[in-house]
Amino acid sequence: MTESAAQSLSGATTRERHPLRAIPAADWAAALESAAKEVFGVEWEEQLARFIVFLRRRISGEYSVDEYGFDRELTQRFLLAVLRPIKEKWFRVEVRGIENIPTDGGALIVSNHSGTIPMDGLMTMVSIHDELGRDLRPLGADLVFRMPIVGNIARKAGATLACSEDAERMLRNGELVGVWPEGFKGIGKPYSERYKLQRFGRGGFVSSALRTGVPIVPLSVVGAEEIYPLVGNIPALAKVLGVPYLPITPFFPLLGPLGLIPLPSKWLIEFGEPIRTDAYDASEADDPMLVFNVTDQVRETIQQTLYRLLGERASVFG
Repeated sequence: MTESAAQSLSGATTRERHPLRAIPAADWAAALESAAKEVFGVEWEEQLARFIVFLRRRISGEYSVDEYGFDRELTQRFLLAVLRPIKEKWFRVEVRGIENIPTDGGALIVSNHSGTIPMDGLMTMVSIHDELGRDLRPLGADLVFRMPIVGNIARKAGATLACSEDAERMLRNGELVGVWPEGFKGIGKPYSERYKLQRFGRGGFVSSALRTGVPIVPLSVVGAEEIYPLVGNIPALAKVLGVPYLPITPFFPLLGPLGLIPLPSKWLIEFGEPIRTDAYDASEADDPMLVFNVTDQVRETIQQTLYRLLGERASVFG
């Protein structure tokens, strides 16, 4: 280095020698714009503007929820947006029979339940919304709503307590209601009993459908049984924690938090032909024999469809 160059460098301030100072503001703006297009697409400015409007509205409280706590905007923008890549890329959910769901008016979706953690309900919600544009209103057990964070999220996502009063009110209001009659016995059954339906309870969901005259749409889900293969349980500890079961899978609790990652099984979900109830009088909802027969018809339809789908699936992860 020459003496003049050394004197010039020693006389420069730290601010002048900073490497970022040499980059013009226009170049910074161009780089940020290019990055935004790469991440958010060419319409990134419009998306950003919509997000700012949405954020301002949420902060100011200018949004609405229904009488059950359902926040449609938050559900569609965030919850379903998070679930969609899992549905499409991880489980590769294949939806069949979506035409069997009414495009408007009340209907009751009745599904098998499995998976140790109820991912099947979430995948059903995003599938119906993406395919039909309708919101599924799940009926959940009281344990769900007693959990501090989960209960609040469930309410905002459209779920409500599984009681006949709420179910019938939503059905009369034209909502699409989802129910999983197996309950915790379905999602908590061992892997050796996979795809064998548990009891459907007393058929309360059938009584609600009969009283409101809405169709019952059987739903069969194949794939959820393999995401967390249940090979054991710790009932004593589950009782202390106040939960129905404490699962042991091939990877949990052995791998700790990594064991909570679901296996990428291939999912098939099929909506069966609707079972009509509008031909019955509402008073017949109190007929135990009729309720039993319709419940058994729904259960048998789902079970036989499960067996057929299992035969059509090439492999668990294929």
